[in-house]
Amino acid sequence: MQVMVVPDPGLGNTSYVVDLGDGSALVVDPERDPRPYLEVADRLGLVIRHVAETHLHADFVSGARELVALGASLLAPRDSRLAHPHLPVDDGDEIVVGDLTLRVLATPGHTPEHVAYLLVEGSTPRVVFSGGTLMAGGVARPDLISSDLTVPLAHHAYRSVRHLLAILPGDVELRPTHGGGSFCSSAPSRPGAAVSTVAEERRTHPAQVATDADEFVDGLLAGLGSHPTYFSRLRPFNRQGPEVLGPDLPPLAPVAGDDVGDAVVVDVRLIDRFAAGHLPGSVSIELRDQFGTWLGWLFEPDTPIVFVLDPDQDERDLVRQALNVGHQAIVGRVDPAEWTAGGRELATVDLVGSDGIRPGATVVDVRQRSEWDGGHVDGAVHVELGDLVSRSVDEGAVLHCGHGQRAMTAASLLRRRGVDAVSVTRAGPAAIAAALTHP
Repeated sequence: MQVMVVPDPGLGNTSYVVDLGDGSALVVDPERDPRPYLEVADRLGLVIRHVAETHLHADFVSGARELVALGASLLAPRDSRLAHPHLPVDDGDEIVVGDLTLRVLATPGHTPEHVAYLLVEGSTPRVVFSGGTLMAGGVARPDLISSDLTVPLAHHAYRSVRHLLAILPGDVELRPTHGGGSFCSSAPSRPGAAVSTVAEERRTHPAQVATDADEFVDGLLAGLGSHPTYFSRLRPFNRQGPEVLGPDLPPLAPVAGDDVGDAVVVDVRLIDRFAAGHLPGSVSIELRDQFGTWLGWLFEPDTPIVFVLDPDQDERDLVRQALNVGHQAIVGRVDPAEWTAGGRELATVDLVGSDGIRPGATVVDVRQRSEWDGGHVDGAVHVELGDLVSRSVDEGAVLHCGHGQRAMTAASLLRRRGVDAVSVTRAGPAAIAAALTHP
């Protein structure tokens, strides 16, 4: 039996492809683009016959329908109430998949409908695909549906974790979907969707070592930070089921400068390229693993978007990430050279090192609260990037995030609102503090 990992570092999530022993494969919690799963299956000489969803996902568009369209059958929790073909499953159900069996275990906590799937070989439990309710060293956050459900779901998570760890053999592998680094996860959790075992979690998991449920819940809720706004949209989107696009992602069509119209221009080039010259009013979101998260956080899914990217950047990855967070209103791509050839000028942003920060400058830190709490510049103003859609900063501020990408996004958003005299630094808190005190 082989369990192949298909990670998404940007989301901090992991999907799985399982060799079922009869030439068929099972995919657990797939994201929208089916190509990674098809490539793994093809490499192993397998055909994907089964897909299993642990819950309605909030952080990505499910790829289950894509795989069903290619011949797979879908298992999903009955209480997810999917509006597209699937086999609804309940606690205690056993489904034969190839030469193995999947046993369904109700695990509410991260969501009300959540289930885990125990993979059984013969009569021996081997692997539990635990989704988000039981992670390596933690649980996925319970606050993504409504404030009324947050505390009840946190208590459900406590009971679900302890129940799973009590009934499963110690040598069963734990294979979660969400992991540390996912906005669906909560502190504490170990980095990545790490493989663990039931025995290890019995020794170390917070739900096991807490004195009681209240202590666990208090610690869980205290570790919750902000999360992308698009999370509230994707659960109902996944319930209805996304449009099936097929394995060939749509290309970005060329758009003339005169045809940009009311579309938002999102520039995905490296931030030094954006700083040196960009279309006025465009927003910088550098193409990297976290690109989709910030695109979904900052813009509504029906926002028409035109992209700017360099020839050597991966257009397919850009489209994949956009579709993965529900953005389908992609107009195309525009070339800055074509823009300037029409007699228009490019805008610039000051990108400075720590030596370019003048004493007394207002420093605005756009990192997440947990990063700020881990150390920040004395006297800096803290405004998370996700909050800049409703907040502003003073002219002359220096924006920072430790590496520059989020700070450049923040600067471009502010400039769209007329706050022009802001600059961006790649420097981290220690270097900035030194520059402010020792010019």
